[in-house]
Amino acid sequence: MTDHPAPADVASLSFEQARDELVRVVSELEQGAATLEQSLSLWERGEALAARCEEWLRGAKSRLEAARPEAAAEAE
Repeated sequence: MTDHPAPADVASLSFEQARDELVRVVSELEQGAATLEQSLSLWERGEALAARCEEWLRGAKSRLEAARPEAAAEAE
């Protein structure tokens, strides 16, 4: 496993930051070079990152759905 700076608090990450780190975590797990303990830590971090990405996507979906009625009213 490669050395990385201390991980940022997941709640403070933007969608892009969380997604990019999740890609890195998955890549490290797929390489299979990590110890069992490192793999478990990576998996836990990956789960938290995936949840953060889902949170961002749910928020984006809500914003789009909220904007639709306004767009329809403006078109009339």
